Amino acid sequence: MSLTRTSIETEGFGHANPIPAACRMGPFLFSGVLTGRDPVTRETPSGLAEQLANVFGHARSVLAAAGGSLDDVAKMTFWLADYRDRAELNRLWLEAFPDAASRPARQAMAATLDGGALVHCDLVAVFEA
Repeated sequence: MSLTRTSIETEGFGHANPIPAACRMGPFLFSGVLTGRDPVTRETPSGLAEQLANVFGHARSVLAAAGGSLDDVAKMTFWLADYRDRAELNRLWLEAFPDAASRPARQAMAATLDGGALVHCDLVAVFEA
């Protein structure tokens, strides 16, 4: 059985390299790195709160472009310049996934990021067939 691979692109987000924002194969979606860049100005805000808000916005846009929503997310991985600074991540996480019985897996790790980035994220989603 061969699954068709489809590149997912969104308005206001893209990579400098020739890769899509995400890839969908059958019911599975795998994102590339989602950054905190502003979708309008393409600038990276200086604060973690603004960058995280943009990351969650990019996640919503990628999922919508693939025909889904945050309800389809199975796991999100976050790379943080200061991995102990999770208060804003937890606030937005609870806003996005308020039901404790239905949250995706999450991992947060320390990272050295460039260009003023304080956070990077990727996600895996599974859509109903």
